[in-house]
Amino acid sequence: MNSLIPPAAIFIVGALFVPLMRGRLKSAFMLVLPVLAFATLVNMPEGKYWIVNFLDYDLIFGRVDKLSMVFGYIFTIVSFIGILFALKVEDDLQHVSALMYAGGALGVTFSGDFFSLYIFWELLAISSTFLILARRTKTSQAAAFRYIQVHVFGGLCLLAGIMVYIHDSGTTEFSYIGLNGIGSWLIFIGIALNAAIPPLHPWLQDAYPEATVTGAVFMSALTTKSAVYLMARTFPGTELLIWVGAFMTAMPIFYAVLENDIRRVLAYSLINQVGFMMCGIGIGTALAINGTVSHAFCHILYKALLFMSTGSVLYMTGKIRCTDLGGLYKTMPLTCLFCIIGAASISAFPLFSGFISKSMIISAAAHGNLIAVWLILQFASAGVFHHAGIKVPFFTFFGHDSGIRTKEPPLNMLLAMGIAAFLCVAIAVFPGPLYDILPYPVDYVPYTGAHVVGQLQLLMFGALAFCLLILAGYYPAEMRAINLDTDWFYRKGGRLFYYIMDKVLNGVNRLADRVIARAIPGWLGQLSRTPISSLMTLYMRVTGKGFATEALNTETRPEATSLAPMGTAVLLSLVFLFLLFVVFVFLA
Repeated sequence: MNSLIPPAAIFIVGALFVPLMRGRLKSAFMLVLPVLAFATLVNMPEGKYWIVNFLDYDLIFGRVDKLSMVFGYIFTIVSFIGILFALKVEDDLQHVSALMYAGGALGVTFSGDFFSLYIFWELLAISSTFLILARRTKTSQAAAFRYIQVHVFGGLCLLAGIMVYIHDSGTTEFSYIGLNGIGSWLIFIGIALNAAIPPLHPWLQDAYPEATVTGAVFMSALTTKSAVYLMARTFPGTELLIWVGAFMTAMPIFYAVLENDIRRVLAYSLINQVGFMMCGIGIGTALAINGTVSHAFCHILYKALLFMSTGSVLYMTGKIRCTDLGGLYKTMPLTCLFCIIGAASISAFPLFSGFISKSMIISAAAHGNLIAVWLILQFASAGVFHHAGIKVPFFTFFGHDSGIRTKEPPLNMLLAMGIAAFLCVAIAVFPGPLYDILPYPVDYVPYTGAHVVGQLQLLMFGALAFCLLILAGYYPAEMRAINLDTDWFYRKGGRLFYYIMDKVLNGVNRLADRVIARAIPGWLGQLSRTPISSLMTLYMRVTGKGFATEALNTETRPEATSLAPMGTAVLLSLVFLFLLFVVFVFLA
């Protein structure tokens, strides 16, 4: 087993050779990498492997169990699909960044200690930033800078939490942590930021729509789902996640309805779907964890499919706003079909993948007598059908005729979308293979009469509401605008923070410079030259009492007296410093 190469290393090392190749050799090489990684996963029995001793700590690069294996499988599958989708892109920056990104996600998945976890966690942030920068526009550059700043903050929180946790526990290995101290809270915040848990989520809808067409496919699959994996590993059964997840499922719906940019709509729906996973992790039962893991598996596929289909539209037309698109089903019928399959999957239609995974989480909430949570999840299920299931394909391919006449994207893009669409349907029709690899034994039957009828009723009422709003003219108009949610507080709060740093702390710094760096040394120098007059002057300033002018002037006259001996001045200086030290200690 130790002779095998870690899956993460296959991607990371392979990425270094990509710029050295050209043409079909490069395409074949990139496609082989995820295939090799998947073959390695298939031959990995459970256990701990690739253990390296470093500074008296063991770095574990291969902790293999059912939880890590599920995420390892789907990360390699979506990497193959994403690479296939990007084959026609002649940009080594994107290819290298995407492969490094996939390697970082696999590294996080199989890390068994905090040190190696942190290394791969930061690799995720850095490599994904270049997928935004690679679009090479001013808006993408600004989004990339904001993205990396947010993730550096999250990484620092994670690192601080790791150091505190190691100090308290004495071990670098991690499994279940729970919220029981400052270290665990810092780790939780660091993971929560990557999971886009509100109010830490604005980076996602700010950055993902600005990524490249192919880069957004990888970003939709890896960062947030790596965080889902870590939450499932370290914080299962945390009650806070139940309510945070429920809020995540409902909140993005309202913003997604207002959005004009199709990829921003998909970014909001991504937060909605991760909310289901967070809720399942918070419930923490076997059914809920199985539902979370299976939903992450399915979500990666259909979300990648939706980003590929809308990205293909952007690639072929150069447009991505609802107000600029419409009528494309006439010239892009296959892309339209793939988008509809992705929309049906995210909406949890029967015979599409979301149906066999999302329902497990909702059922777990019902079994736990979480009635309020169950109602919120049902509302969110109807809401996601409203904005991602209907709005995205409707305004992109139907709606008004924009007059755009283009053609289907290149064959490699169609093949990538076709593979993802096939898997979305195949998993739904035959869920057994997916259920067999879940962390716990599955005793759940998705296709019951009550479940199928109930879900169809929910979806049909959602469709009816959309139609009535459109026909009555009450559906929110698509406007060319940027909608702000909690990032409004970041922008205003950032200005306030800058003002405080500049006016208050810099003011204290300037005062300290005048008093400590200039005034006190100058006064001590004066004290060493004319100790009597200096002490008299200090006494007068403190007490407000005066001395005879002649008494003060005698010291300044050359004929009155000579300078005090150096020893006296040093002694007085030491006495003053001692008194100053006593005052500081007393005030502290």
